[in-house]
Amino acid sequence: MVAVAQQTAARPAMSLPAMVKDAAIFAAVAFTLALPLLGFRIQDKGSTSFIETRFGDLFYAVLVLFIAKLLMSLINAGLARPIALVTGVLSLGWIVVALVNPVAPQYQVHTWFTWLVVASVAIRAWVVWRAEATAARGVVAGVIGGQDSHGTQIGHLVARLGRQLGPVFFLIALVMPFYAYFADDKRLVDLGVLIFTYIMLGWGLNVVVGLAGLLDLGYVAFYAVGAYTYAVFSVKLGLNFWETLPVAGLMAASFGVLLGFPVLRLRGDYLAIVTLGFGEIIRIILLNWAELAGGAQGIGGIPRPSFFGLQFAPSAPEGQTTFAQFFNLDYSPFHRQMWLYYIILLLALITNWFTLRVRKLPIGRAWEALREDETACRALGINPTNTKLTAFAIGAMFGGFAGSFFATRQGFISPESFNFLESAIILAIVVLGGMGSQIGVVIATIVLIGGPEWFRDLELYRMLAFGGLMVLIMIWRPQGLLAHREPTITMNGGRAGARAK
Repeated sequence: MVAVAQQTAARPAMSLPAMVKDAAIFAAVAFTLALPLLGFRIQDKGSTSFIETRFGDLFYAVLVLFIAKLLMSLINAGLARPIALVTGVLSLGWIVVALVNPVAPQYQVHTWFTWLVVASVAIRAWVVWRAEATAARGVVAGVIGGQDSHGTQIGHLVARLGRQLGPVFFLIALVMPFYAYFADDKRLVDLGVLIFTYIMLGWGLNVVVGLAGLLDLGYVAFYAVGAYTYAVFSVKLGLNFWETLPVAGLMAASFGVLLGFPVLRLRGDYLAIVTLGFGEIIRIILLNWAELAGGAQGIGGIPRPSFFGLQFAPSAPEGQTTFAQFFNLDYSPFHRQMWLYYIILLLALITNWFTLRVRKLPIGRAWEALREDETACRALGINPTNTKLTAFAIGAMFGGFAGSFFATRQGFISPESFNFLESAIILAIVVLGGMGSQIGVVIATIVLIGGPEWFRDLELYRMLAFGGLMVLIMIWRPQGLLAHREPTITMNGGRAGARAK
């Protein structure tokens, strides 16, 4: 925080006219860049197309940015505390109002954009305010090991809150489907399933990238192997979901070992290129293997998991009972969605528990040693070959589990579902969350996956909102949302433990 205060104090003081001029220049640049994106829109009407102008939205956005830039200058001029209080109250108040009385659709774009800007100003003002307060008390925070101690303090705070509030969030996750059921909001459960699927994938890739330090751009290959393993075994051999799930994980782990052998001597960019090629190889094989994988047509009719033998159907054959009949309920497709939600929640919790346990074992500490320095790791007697292979195998296994769930949820899979974009999204979750941080993966998934889905009502502005969130994260936390995690092992009872990044 002292570093933030020093940077703020190092800037020359600006007069109010200079601040207004600086904000006007900023707004003019924003207007120039946003003019082709927001100012015009091509509309198709029958066989003709015409250009629709949206200058009202453009000028509104530029005005909001002008005010935000002016507030940023005032923050640097020493008004961080009042601006933090005012913008913080406005941000929280808007959320409360939106939950109680949602705004009309025609105003959603303006209100969401304004709230994002105001929330960003509030965060910046709070950071500067706390930095100035810390510097004023004479606390030596400074820079530790080349990293701003602000990130370390946030990491400690989140770790403590995670231990205390973890059971609360777990209970919320358990009862959320029932709330959605009585509120008749199927979209909420679907969004929860999607978020937990990517959380599980992020935790799996975090083993390879965050703990072992192996840059993997082809993680979607293990996702695809798990999905197709379940599809083939269930459709052609008649096995159910729980019988096929461990087979899918073992098959994906085998492919992880298969990938690990050719890349044992590769590091950095070369490793990324090979893993990227491996992911494309798997996709092309699935695309051309029509006899087993269905080729470009994919595999359909994949059976859904039952509830301990009870099928989610409106009726059942003679002598069988459906889920609704057994519990004396009216049939609803929502029952299957709730069951899928609890399945992926269980799989994600198992993934988290296993990862937290294995990182405390010798193999987990060997991953971290390999990430820090492979040469020193080898000099200490650690076998890099076995260490890399176990990281690839365990990370791939969780990807296979998630793939099998994806197949049973969708009921249809094809090679187009496993392209490079999926690998990029999963890697972005790990990097933005803070490599090695379990909680960071959760937060990044909610932002990157839940954010665009939440903004789906904004239609054409949805991806613009997604890009805005990415830019804000890169400006606010370029090293990741939570670049700090608690050390795996400490010395002297934790009084002199090195802070593992």
